[in-house]
Amino acid sequence: MINKVGQIMLYVNNQDEVLQFWTEKVGFTLVSEEDNGQGFKWFEIAPTKDAETSIILHNKELIAKMQPELNLGTPSLMFFSENIDQLYKDLSEKNVKVGEIVNMPSGRVFNFADNEENYFAVMEKK
Repeated sequence: MINKVGQIMLYVNNQDEVLQFWTEKVGFTLVSEEDNGQGFKWFEIAPTKDAETSIILHNKELIAKMQPELNLGTPSLMFFSENIDQLYKDLSEKNVKVGEIVNMPSGRVFNFADNEENYFAVMEKK
């Protein structure tokens, strides 16, 4: 039986730039990084150091060569925020591309894009 989501693989073109986006603009923490010394490296990021679920930033080109059968598309991720207005303001001030805040039956939501035009959503959960 599966009891939690551990890691989400995000395949990106430029790991260093995407890492910088998530840590400097979104406020995630670098949990760990691995580098085998032969070009294979990844970064583990999460909203906090002790978060139950983390995102692993992998090199899309390298993974495609190693496992061509994988779907390397961006997963549709929904993040939760207790203060969506403050997060929206913070991301906007850091020149992150953000969509409008929309009222949905499940709560207020907006989307944002990283520097590679991958879109993610945030929902207000108090």
